[in-house]
Amino acid sequence: VQLQASGGGLVQAGGSLRLSCAASGLTFSNYGMGWFRQAPGKEHEFVAAVTWGGGTLYADSVKGRFTVSRDNAKNTVYLQMNNLKPEDTAVYSCAADRTIYTLNHYNRRDKYDYWGQGTLVTVSS
Repeated sequence: VQLQASGGGLVQAGGSLRLSCAASGLTFSNYGMGWFRQAPGKEHEFVAAVTWGGGTLYADSVKGRFTVSRDNAKNTVYLQMNNLKPEDTAVYSCAADRTIYTLNHYNRRDKYDYWGQGTLVTVSS
């Protein structure tokens, strides 16, 4: 299984970015997908997730600004990030798992079996 995140970059506060995570080596439609981030000197933090059935879960810090979606035909999950803030600066990583059955468990890093390398998002003030 390979997960490849892309789309990071430098953006001014208030701007937008769309991250993508392309998956291979798995039956993508059977997997729930999560986005996590790690800011410099901080712990990993849950951002958003989309279940195999299309349900979504968001961290309170990004609700109303970020949107997670998936395209099963393209084996890709997206994270649309609007109204970005400097505190959103972090390395964003995607993860996949097919055995998470409770929506509220999608925010737990230990529930995911597969992880991709991250993409850096830097938001300037």
